[in-house]
Amino acid sequence: MLTKVIEQSKIDRFTKWFERADKIVIVSHVSPDGDAIGSSLGLYHFLDSQDKTVNIIVPNAFPDFLKWMPGSKDILLYDRYKEFADKLIAEADVICCLDFNTLKRIDDMGAAVAASQARKVMVDHHLHPEEFCDITISHPTISSTSELVFRLICRMGYFSDITREGAECIYTGMMTDTGGFTYNSNNREIYFIISELLSKGIDKDDIYRKVFNTYSESRLRLMGHVLANMKVYAEYDSALISLTCAEQNCFDYIKGDSEGFVNIPLSIKNVCFSCFLREDTERPMIKISLRSVGTFPCNQFAAEFFNGGGHLNASGGEFYGTMEEAVKVFEQGLKKYKPLLCKA
Repeated sequence: MLTKVIEQSKIDRFTKWFERADKIVIVSHVSPDGDAIGSSLGLYHFLDSQDKTVNIIVPNAFPDFLKWMPGSKDILLYDRYKEFADKLIAEADVICCLDFNTLKRIDDMGAAVAASQARKVMVDHHLHPEEFCDITISHPTISSTSELVFRLICRMGYFSDITREGAECIYTGMMTDTGGFTYNSNNREIYFIISELLSKGIDKDDIYRKVFNTYSESRLRLMGHVLANMKVYAEYDSALISLTCAEQNCFDYIKGDSEGFVNIPLSIKNVCFSCFLREDTERPMIKISLRSVGTFPCNQFAAEFFNGGGHLNASGGEFYGTMEEAVKVFEQGLKKYKPLLCKA
């Protein structure tokens, strides 16, 4: 049995919306990751099984290693089909906002979502949700938004209508947002959910291979290059890796090639905090990825130094400036957080 995490009043209210709605739009955050796509497709397959007209819209492209997921080819990219996407958003009866807690996380699409007269529901697991939805289902202690989608469907009484395709997507979101169940994954109910998803016929070993073992040769060589230039701060039990646009070009970088890089330095003995700085290829900024083990608060570090946030052990942010400046800011942060780093 699962704990009833979501308030019954919110379940009842969303169920009424769902029963009355014909057109439903699902939106998720910029640079969609496994949980964004997994939760969106998991909900999409359920709604589609109920004969609803459903569209998923995301701000921009998502990694190739997620494109095997059932339904992924029908996801609409806002930066390519803005006019059509705006029409769908404006005409929607319900908009489901998944895996983000503030409109700025969906970039230019935020204005269209805010202006739509559709009823809006947020399903998310990040801290400090903004109040732009009529129903806010926000639970930061839950491992992933995909897990929340599973819980929502079950609480509505529709577990039997979760298809194998939907289960594959939900499992993928849960798996990727916990690093293959290596962090934020100590709640035993996660494994009850996995067993229920297995009952739908998913092959979790095959899903793992499709996500983590289908990279290109150039991606592997890129990883070697990044690790060769890694800097370890032994006095802070921390490590830093970085990737410039020039380096990405040298290795024929495609979206998603650096996925998981930030976790690798944590395999070094005594390293409890890892930072990955990557120059964005689409905007003049540096993307910040932070990971930790133990009690070190990545989200606090991200919020203070990189205008970001997230979870205790997995967070991110942005930096507008040069790579050298970003490194200096990171090193300043290490000095301030040394007491926490040394006891994490």
